Amino acid sequence: MTYSSHFAQTYIEARRKFLDAAAAAQLAVTSHLHPLKGRDGEELATDVVRVGAADAKRLLILSSACHGVEGFCGSGVQVALLKDAKKLDQIASSGTAVLIVHALNPHGFSFWRRVTNEGVDLNRNFHDFSRALPENLEYAELDALLLPPEWPPANNDAAALGYLAKNGLPKFQAVVSRGQHSHPQGLFFGGTAPTWSNQTVRKLLREHAHATTHLGWIDLHTGLGPSGHGERIHAGREDAVALARARAWWGGDGKTPVTSFYDGTSVSAKLTGLMATCVYEECPHAEYTGIAMEYGTVPVLEVMDAMRGDHWLHLHPNAPAEQALAIKQRVRDAFYTDTEIWKQQIVEQGLETVEQGLAGLQSR
Repeated sequence: MTYSSHFAQTYIEARRKFLDAAAAAQLAVTSHLHPLKGRDGEELATDVVRVGAADAKRLLILSSACHGVEGFCGSGVQVALLKDAKKLDQIASSGTAVLIVHALNPHGFSFWRRVTNEGVDLNRNFHDFSRALPENLEYAELDALLLPPEWPPANNDAAALGYLAKNGLPKFQAVVSRGQHSHPQGLFFGGTAPTWSNQTVRKLLREHAHATTHLGWIDLHTGLGPSGHGERIHAGREDAVALARARAWWGGDGKTPVTSFYDGTSVSAKLTGLMATCVYEECPHAEYTGIAMEYGTVPVLEVMDAMRGDHWLHLHPNAPAEQALAIKQRVRDAFYTDTEIWKQQIVEQGLETVEQGLAGLQSR
């Protein structure tokens, strides 16, 4: 069996492989149905499998597709785990449970978009919306350059490149990607209300972690860093103790270091509205330790341009079919490298993080 057998070419295929793997392992699936249909009229859902006791005090979450199209990667890791009968037996008898959450953002997964059906970046959407939202005043300067009236950009890219040359890539990445709430059609929009996926995540935590005293979370992502390399990024509040714990769990004695955007060691810019922060609200009784597993695909500016094209297409739904197809394919290629060697790297590193997370929880 090749590594490619765990992966899919569409959301429909990915979901079918996940459900089939769960059925073969004789594991029950709970499906949280999305109110809308998918690109091909299919049912959309966040599907959940729990391995281990319902009242386990230690719980590890393995989630995919927070950013929709990135689910092609995460789904492959989850299917590989479900097909590993030996590992499932070990989990079931360990006293630690694993919650496998397939497709946090099924709409984006189906439509090959990074955002939700509301046009929101789910990992910028976890705020107290009754209070003032974080401002990103610098984003307003770039929005018109990022989303020009025509695609590919004819005249305005010179201005965008000028900003990049003047301020440098780290500054450009930080301004664009940290999250904004002023331009609903723009990139990395954090929303003005909780999305369907936000509410579903919170519901899952309340259902599955109410008895948990120690909670670990691995959220699978793509689009940053060297191709095939999985960077383990601390996911949570700025907390030196939790960061040290994450580094002890997932650091591999220095072989697989855990980074953080709080101390500048991560390829990620400092973000706002992180999904992981809802753990503190929904599970205040649990000691939380989590990472985002960020797999590299193509250079960051190529990823950014693919996202720009997708947002432009969403604003111009009557674009020629050939152009629309090329834009969508570029988006998928930016977040999913469809080669055997890349998939092997993804699965091996992904399962390694599961092993590390389980060992970390067992040590508590």
